Amino acid sequence: MKLIDKVALIYLKDRKVLMTLSKGKDTYYLPGGKREGSETDEETLIREIGEELCVRILPETIKPYGVFEAQAHGKAEGILVRMTCYTAEFEGEARPANEIAEVCWFSHEDKERSSAVDQIIFDDLKEKGLLD
Repeated sequence: MKLIDKVALIYLKDRKVLMTLSKGKDTYYLPGGKREGSETDEETLIREIGEELCVRILPETIKPYGVFEAQAHGKAEGILVRMTCYTAEFEGEARPANEIAEVCWFSHEDKERSSAVDQIIFDDLKEKGLLD
């Protein structure tokens, strides 16, 4: 079994969650990505969110949310993604940068447009009463 280790931001506003669409893709993802070298989760989150959304994560607001695993989207069967999720506040207005084509807000009913691991997270947010 192969595991893809990712860190993601869960950012909620008006009972919707911030999602991103990468250029050339048809599936939406929570913003975030893979760590580089010996980066901590927090360092990865700050770098990835800065690169993808042109905002600055406020380190003192980073809080663990949960760890979720599922089949990795677009990968061979048995390749799983492990998403370590955090909530955090940021400075600036989220807008697409680098490989990101679109930034949007999803409610629970939009979950089918996201990856398998994100769909599990959507259900968790809904169950906790955080997402419409």
